[in-house]
Amino acid sequence: MHPLLLATRNLHKTREFAQILGDAFEVHDLSNVTELPAVEETGLTFEANAILKAVETSKHFQGLVVADDSGLEVDALQGAPGIYSARYAGEHASDAANIAKLLAELTQCEAAPCWARFRCSLALAQGGKLLKTFDGVVEGTIVSAPRGQAGFGYDPVFQPQGFQQTFAELSPTEKNRISHRTKAVWSLRAVLLAKS
Repeated sequence: MHPLLLATRNLHKTREFAQILGDAFEVHDLSNVTELPAVEETGLTFEANAILKAVETSKHFQGLVVADDSGLEVDALQGAPGIYSARYAGEHASDAANIAKLLAELTQCEAAPCWARFRCSLALAQGGKLLKTFDGVVEGTIVSAPRGQAGFGYDPVFQPQGFQQTFAELSPTEKNRISHRTKAVWSLRAVLLAKS
């Protein structure tokens, strides 16, 4: 098994990473590490924020560290919420509050369908040095009201292209076949397995 530290305390992300990577990897996260302060996301892109988190976290741990920064880009909102996806409705906003703000802003949207994409950037680091970055994108549209109980974040309002269901209406297995995170993680997985 390949050990991999994920620089997050988001258990949803950790679960998705473990499911996507499969049994060849042992995925840990920072949920039990209280002494390490959160890395401030001061980058202007998903990739810049992923790099900041991966490099800084890797200074405190041995082995490989992966950081993820991902979010939703809506064309009618000029790419917002973008890098502010997790805190769109405020610093400690809930998923429901972020979705409510997004849908309220999109009532002005005259274009239909309302095109959007989920974007994921991963950074792989070790010993305070960046090794490589990986990206994944999935295109889709924003639906007018939340649908489905699975997933997290904006999943209830994002309908991937070619599907009639939102991410939150798909099973984890179905979502993990097509998601932005899957695309980035599979690129990472290929590199890690090639190194072993």
